[in-house]
Amino acid sequence: MALGLGLAILAWIATASAAPGRDELGFATDLTRDAEVARTRQIPILILFVAPDCSYCERVKHEFLLPMQHSPEYANKVIFRQLYMKSSNTLLDFDGKRISHTRFARQHKIKFTPTINLLDADGNLLVEPLVGLSTPDFYGAYLEAAIDAALAKTRASPTP
Repeated sequence: MALGLGLAILAWIATASAAPGRDELGFATDLTRDAEVARTRQIPILILFVAPDCSYCERVKHEFLLPMQHSPEYANKVIFRQLYMKSSNTLLDFDGKRISHTRFARQHKIKFTPTINLLDADGNLLVEPLVGLSTPDFYGAYLEAAIDAALAKTRASPTP
């Protein structure tokens, strides 16, 4: 019995340590690949624009987006990504061009963090961006409504 319990504990530890990114959203690095997945699954891409010392960004990420990302309910609803609004880090945009996070944010007219954009597989904005965190008590409802509206628009458009 002790051996069984020991093996169960070791299995749990191995599983827990092997779960990468449990406390982080994936960074946008290749939006062409994300777009392929979004198009195939008919789901939107959510991009959280953040700044390094933005406490509101961390709050949106940890209180709302990470729980959604790990919920089976959202697995077939949306792809979660984040990027730094002002960074020389690069990504492949929806056209397959390598650009900086700063330039991508500028192209999407991002002025404040946190901002959430919900985009289709071509990089088009599906719903009004969620900007800031002025009403934390209602933010989850606003976010869910935005995801549901973006999902409905994505699934309403014909697939090629």
